[in-house]
This record gives sequence, C-alpha cells and structure tokens, in this order.
Amino acid sequence: MIHLVLHEPEIPQNTGNIARTCGVLGAKLHLIGPLGFSIDEKSVKRAGLDYWHLVDLEEYNSWEDFFRSCSENDPGWEERTFCLTTKARYRYDQIPYPDSPYLVFGKETKGLPVEILQWAGSRAIRIPMRSGARSLNLSNAVAICAFEVARQNDFEGLQIEGPSYQTSGR
Repeated sequence: MIHLVLHEPEIPQNTGNIARTCGVLGAKLHLIGPLGFSIDEKSVKRAGLDYWHLVDLEEYNSWEDFFRSCSENDPGWEERTFCLTTKARYRYDQIPYPDSPYLVFGKETKGLPVEILQWAGSRAIRIPMRSGARSLNLSNAVAICAFEVARQNDFEGLQIEGPSYQTSGR
C-alpha cells in the first residue's frame, strides 16, 4: 500500500483530486492539520467525485500526532518515508521504493517545514522541473510520484488491461 501524506493542505480541490488518485490506486490518504478547509466542503467532495468510498482516510491534528500514530502502529515507517521538496538533491524516480512507502507533501504555498525536511535527510526527493519554475500543482506532483511507486511494483493490484477498443468500421 502506498501512503500519501498531505501536511497542512490549503486548497480543497487539490485534496479532492488526490483523494481520487488514492481511490484509483488503493493508496491510503493521511491528512495532517490544520487543514485550510473542511473535509466536508463541497469543492473537496466534487473534486474527488464518487471515489470517496474507495479512500482509506486518516486525519491528524499535527505532525506530532501523525508521527506518534505511525510510530505506534507501523514499525519501520520512518525508513519508508520520503518527503517531496523542490530543495532536494535526489529525484523521485531514482528511489527504489520499499513496500508500503509514505510520500509526504507540504502545503501548496510553502511546502514542507524545514524541520520535517531535516528529519527526512537523504529521504527528501524532488521532481525535476525547468529552471525558474517554482513548483508543480500539488495534486499533479502527488500523482506523478504515486504512479512511479505503482510502476515500480508492476502496478500490483491494479487492472492492467482495459476492454478492447473496437472501431466503428468507418
């Protein structure tokens, strides 16, 4: 299982889109507050469409609550945790992801706090971008990284082939 962790997300539509990605991949969504919106907001629900019933969601009041919960319930989680930042040395696609990785993303306007990035150390990773570009949209960054983890695991548990496309004969 992939764990997608959003630290203090601010934009409800991004979180809704990420919830949809979680539903499609079977990933667990961890929301660390304070959130910049209510999870019940119409825009969050609308962006997630009808995928919310597929989402395994955990909410935490703070990074400390998240850290405590993971430490109590998932031994070894720290070594499987990668923090996304534009300031990292290593690329997201250079990592051989372990089973059940945690991918941690920061808020849209500020990214992750320096304390969390220092904690991550060499487990801080980045998505390459053009020089002068500030960052990607949060939901796009999450999808890129989550699907890289899925790809490395040969899309285990996902429907690989769709129904055949039939042309109309025109």
